[in-house]
Amino acid sequence: MRMVFGLVLLVGITLAGGAVYLAKDRIAQYQAANAQAQAALARVVPTQTVYVAQEPLKYGQKLTQEHVRAVDWPENAIPEGAFTELTQLFPENTDELRVVLRQMEKDEAILALKVTEPGEDTGLTSRLERGQRAFTIKVDVSSGVSGFLRPGDRVDIYWTGRVNLSNTPSGNGEVTKLIEAGIKLIAIDQSAGGNLDEANIARTVTVSISPQQVAALAQAQSTGNLSLSLVGAEDDTIASAIEVDQRALLGIASEEKMAVVEKEKVCTIRTRRGAEVMELPIPCTN
Repeated sequence: MRMVFGLVLLVGITLAGGAVYLAKDRIAQYQAANAQAQAALARVVPTQTVYVAQEPLKYGQKLTQEHVRAVDWPENAIPEGAFTELTQLFPENTDELRVVLRQMEKDEAILALKVTEPGEDTGLTSRLERGQRAFTIKVDVSSGVSGFLRPGDRVDIYWTGRVNLSNTPSGNGEVTKLIEAGIKLIAIDQSAGGNLDEANIARTVTVSISPQQVAALAQAQSTGNLSLSLVGAEDDTIASAIEVDQRALLGIASEEKMAVVEKEKVCTIRTRRGAEVMELPIPCTN
């Protein structure tokens, strides 16, 4: 009887030890899983709703609700001008639609600078900043950077013409001078969109400049030839004053003209006083 009791006690102790071991293993697994969950929560970035393009959008296309969709965007990386509410993009108090100003790809954020205000025209007036004016420059394959210009690019404008030069034998010569730097293009020919697929030889380009610059370019275009030089997209430098004439181009030193001072003419008459002959100055008659 005692043997049976001892055997039962041993079995009970063994089962109890196994249960404690299993419980301890379960608790350790739970703690590890909880730590992983806490670490994952710590890595979660707060997001906010941002509206993006549902499909590729082209310049001049009317923007409807079918063209956009909402996505979760990291709050610390939301682009400036993004729409975070549908009523911002499509106001409830108007049926007028926005129009796409710049080509957008699928899943690209809809920004305020890429679309017009509801019902606003997509013409050049919507691309001009306050105080700026649109001015058109005639170009060809050589002066227009071989057709690689696009709306939104920046260019330097050079003038070439004939001016009076005091240090040349003929009194005049050809001069090329930088007259405007970093001017923004807003249209190529009659297109203000920036989605041209290949180089196109433009006949005119339209720039956004101040009224004073309009007068300067109008004068320059009527008195000589204008050439454009494309500025790099990441180039934040401003070109300094540049002027090259024919002598500087050919390396000819300037000739200094020596001023010739004519000797003053003196007229005299001779008179004799006894044996002495004297010369007296008198006004010259010719």
